[in-house]
Amino acid sequence: MGSIFSSPSFHETFRKNQEYISEMNRIKMERWIQMHYMIKQREMAKEIAKNRELFFWLSAFYGVTTTGLISRFRRLKRPAILAPLIPMSFVLGYYADLAYGTKVHRINAEAEMIMNHEEELLEWPSGIPTVSEIDQARIETDERVFLHPQN
Repeated sequence: MGSIFSSPSFHETFRKNQEYISEMNRIKMERWIQMHYMIKQREMAKEIAKNRELFFWLSAFYGVTTTGLISRFRRLKRPAILAPLIPMSFVLGYYADLAYGTKVHRINAEAEMIMNHEEELLEWPSGIPTVSEIDQARIETDERVFLHPQN
């Protein structure tokens, strides 16, 4: 007597199910990657917005300070009074470039260069965690919580 598992229709159905599962896993992975990419885009947009807000505050501080230092210089005629404008100009220039300039593009280009030519800098200490290491850490954490519960 033949078994249901030996029939050609069973093998065909099994193969179709495997193809369906593979396709669903591929779609699931693509969606996961896209979701994380969109999350990173939102985080980056928020960081740029934060830098622009900081730039506005620094610009206002720079304007008020510059006005005060110039008025003081006019009264006292000592060039040393204007010395704080030099480092403040660098800070303001840095944040202007970060908020509105091409600094983000230069950072991305440098990151790509590191990824392509200096991969050894990207390695994690002790390598990539294995499933067994993760499970061992989880078990140790569970044991610690179980043996020493917090009140």
